[in-house]
Amino acid sequence: MRPIWKGHLTFGLVTIPVKLYTATESKDIRFRLLHRGCMTPIQNKRYCPTHEEIVDWNDVVRAYEYARGKFVPVTEDELDNVPLETAGTVSVSAFVELAQIDPIHYDRSYYLAPDEGGQKAFRLLHDTMEESTKVAIGKVVIREKEHLVSVRPFDGALVMSTLFYADEVRSTEDIPEFPVQAKVHPNEKKMALQLVEGLAAEFNPAEYRDEYRDALQKVISAKVEGAPVEAAPERKEEKVVDLMEALRRSLQATRKEEPARRTRRARPRAAALRERPR
Repeated sequence: MRPIWKGHLTFGLVTIPVKLYTATESKDIRFRLLHRGCMTPIQNKRYCPTHEEIVDWNDVVRAYEYARGKFVPVTEDELDNVPLETAGTVSVSAFVELAQIDPIHYDRSYYLAPDEGGQKAFRLLHDTMEESTKVAIGKVVIREKEHLVSVRPFDGALVMSTLFYADEVRSTEDIPEFPVQAKVHPNEKKMALQLVEGLAAEFNPAEYRDEYRDALQKVISAKVEGAPVEAAPERKEEKVVDLMEALRRSLQATRKEEPARRTRRARPRAAALRERPR
């Protein structure tokens, strides 16, 4: 895997040379657009309506529309040399509790790795944050934007996550349905809490799969092989039931499944005990 960015991470007077790697990848099934008549992939071409011709990529320039129909061109060199202290640097300004960052602010995640000469300082920062349970907050310029970022220890590495700024998160005040005007009976809340406790578990990402993607892949494979495509099961209409009745049924179902959940939780622990050196 190749780094997508190189720079420095700074906190206080400490400077760490670092590399940036993408931490996630999309596994979505992608489709091509074809011409129905001949099943040929269609092309998206750069067309200039003034000259009525296809424009070569070498003749394309980047520009900012500062007024309707008025543009100012901006070169790659000008973008790379914007006079800003955070250019080329992950500049840490504070350390905060992870719980203080609401997940709505998270955008994308990347792995930070030490570059040549930065191993000791990198390890020091990782271990210090892990022991203090704090995460770093800072800024960095990547791809024509100054990003607000968090940096936290993860599996021996550091994960840098870009965050949305406060003015990029839409307010719930703009949604007419909020605040919700409804009264909740104490018994309903009590049963809902019991249901939540009954479904409580440790989060293990490996337990979850994109079942729609798997089913779609089967459909595509069947079409490639010329086999009949399995029809989707008919959906039964859900009857609207009383809230208390729905909670009661849910609790009953949860209690029936509880022994199976206990068995699943006990298996990893038993396996760990068997593997533990004596």
